[in-house]
Amino acid sequence: MATLKKYDLSGKEIGSIQVDEALLGVEAHSQMVKDYLVAIRNNARQWSANTKGRKEVNRTGRKPHAQKGQGRARQGCFAAPQYKGGGIVFGPKPKFDQHVRINKKERKAAIRHLLAEKIKADRVFVLQSEKMEKPQTKAVAGFLKSKELFDGRVLFLGEKSSNPELFLSSRNIPKKEFSNFQTVNGYELALCRDIVVLDSAVDQLLAILG
Repeated sequence: MATLKKYDLSGKEIGSIQVDEALLGVEAHSQMVKDYLVAIRNNARQWSANTKGRKEVNRTGRKPHAQKGQGRARQGCFAAPQYKGGGIVFGPKPKFDQHVRINKKERKAAIRHLLAEKIKADRVFVLQSEKMEKPQTKAVAGFLKSKELFDGRVLFLGEKSSNPELFLSSRNIPKKEFSNFQTVNGYELALCRDIVVLDSAVDQLLAILG
C-alpha cells in the first residue's frame, strides 16, 4: 500500500491518501515506453525547415573565370555551394506528413507505468485545492520551497478551469508546468522530477492507474 501525503498551500501536512498496491503493479516494456516517447517528440516537429539549392538561390549565371588558361580549377557559376551565397548541399527540405501513429493501448499502458514509477519513488504530492482570492506566485513558490521542489522540474496535474488562480500563480516559476489529466502525455511525466496532484483530481489519478 503506497501513501500519498496531502498538503495545504502553506506546506503543512493535512492528511494522506492510500493507493492500493495492485494499482502500482503496472509494468510496461521499456522499449515500448521509449518508442512512445520518441513518437511524441517526432510528432511535435513542424518539418518546415527549408534551404535553397544552387538552382534556387538568386545568383548570376556567369562563369567566375575562364575555363582555361589561368591554372585554376574550372568553375561553373557563383551559385555553386563553395561560393558565399551559393546553394546548400543536401540541406533540409519540407517533408511530407511524418506523423507517427501511437497505439491507444500502448499509450495508456505507458502513462500508467510512468505514474506508478513516480508514486513508488515518493515523487507524487497531493495539494489541497484552496480557493485563492487572486493569483499569487509567492504562495506557490513558498509551498514548493517548503517541500524542496522549487529547483526541480515539477508538473501540476489538475483542472485549470476549476482553479485558474493556481495555474496563473505557477506559470511564472521556471520549470513548472500545469496540465490536465485528459491531455497529459508520457513525455511530460518522464520529463518532470516531481508531480503535484490537486486533491480535486485524485479520483482521475486513481482511474488512470486502475
